[in-house]
Order: sequence, then C-alpha cells, then structure tokens
Amino acid sequence: MLKKWVFRLGSDPKLSLKRFLRGLALFVLAVIFIAIGYYGPALFQLIGLAILAVALFFAGWGYLGIFANRFAQVLERSSPKNHDPDLWK
Repeated sequence: MLKKWVFRLGSDPKLSLKRFLRGLALFVLAVIFIAIGYYGPALFQLIGLAILAVALFFAGWGYLGIFANRFAQVLERSSPKNHDPDLWK
C-alpha cells in the first residue's frame, strides 16, 4: 500500500516542482508581510502568518512529491525484474 502511494505521489515531478516553487514564492511573500507588519500595523503580520501557513502546505506537498519521485526510482531499481530461482539457465 505504501509503495502504491509513493508511486502515485511521485508520478508527476514537474507538478511537484511547481507546487514547491509556489510554496517558496508564498513563503517570501509571507516574510515580506511579516516584515511590513513589524514596522507598520500588526494586521500585516497576521496576514503574513496566514500566507505562511498556506506556503508551508504547498512547499511541503511539493517537496514530498519530489522525494516520493526519487524514492520511487530507488524502489523501482531495487525490485527484481525477473525473479527466476534457476541461476544456471
């Protein structure tokens, strides 16, 4: 079951990279809002924290997809292609 989930999650590495980069961009935006809120109204900090939660979700989801893709490649290489017990054929 875990192997199936890993293969499904890592099936589209371009989409995973896109999700990760969106999360990274949202993270930068959240840091900007938090910095503006430090010098200005505190409402900007709250908006920054809300954006930060969304950013961490997308970056984590994308990173998990990238990791699953790499792990699926390892699982694919380690699984026996032709399991034949007769070695002297």
